[in-house]
Amino acid sequence: MTEPNHLIAGLSAVAGRYDGFILDLWGTIHNGVEPLPGAIDCLRALAQRGKTVLILSNAPRRSAAVAGRMDAVGIPRDCYGPVLSSGEAGWLALRDRADAWHAALGDRAFLIGEAGDESVLQDQAIEETGSLDRATFLLCVGAFRRTDTVADYAALLAGARARNLPMLCVNPDLEVLRGPVREICAGAIAARYAALGGDVGYHGKPHRPIYALSFARFPGIAPARILAVGDSLRTDIAGANGAGIDSLFITGGLLAEELGIAPLSDPPPAALPPLYARYRQRPTWAAAAFRW
Repeated sequence: MTEPNHLIAGLSAVAGRYDGFILDLWGTIHNGVEPLPGAIDCLRALAQRGKTVLILSNAPRRSAAVAGRMDAVGIPRDCYGPVLSSGEAGWLALRDRADAWHAALGDRAFLIGEAGDESVLQDQAIEETGSLDRATFLLCVGAFRRTDTVADYAALLAGARARNLPMLCVNPDLEVLRGPVREICAGAIAARYAALGGDVGYHGKPHRPIYALSFARFPGIAPARILAVGDSLRTDIAGANGAGIDSLFITGGLLAEELGIAPLSDPPPAALPPLYARYRQRPTWAAAAFRW
């Protein structure tokens, strides 16, 4: 439930209420290029207080690759604990085939995404094919090129739909900010395919299965003592609400432009209720940035 004074200056105002933290990565801790101001200090403050920190990212690649990218961006590994990505969740599901939908996908994947971004297929008994006619399913990890729009995929998706190919999407995000530039994500392509009547399965926030995997990484910590932090109402906050845990919405991230504010700037409190109403999601707390 959102408290009347839910707009806070920083995490220190509420950190004592929680033992575990599920932290979004892109837009919360870094912007794809460098750490966001105050983020590393905030991570260190949590570590110094013995808090358990899980990085939960909708990155469409395996967790080790996400940690490697955090190294490259400049986020020290001693600042956080486990890393769980939507790509890792998808990899596990393809390996285990524990439900009828995944079991029926077959073993030939048509990959939608950048070259070199196929870690979800590592060590799997799955052939990557460039032919829709040979494919048994689509694996959507993102756009082929960073400058692409969803419209660029019209012919490909129409062809896949004509063949009734299911799509596994391992990044439900619609878009991301790389520095100041917006780029589409796999979720935007998957949404267009679903609008065509395509059968789409998702791994990542806000879908409930990834929260079951997340809670397993907090042994001895009850969900009531876990706080999820992120800058997307559609994924981070909706996912936390669906999982029944508290959340902190970072207002100066992905939705800063929609709020009419500069990145990492404090929002006018009156602008938040209409934003929550549009997305039909309400966080427990809100702050301009992930800072202590």
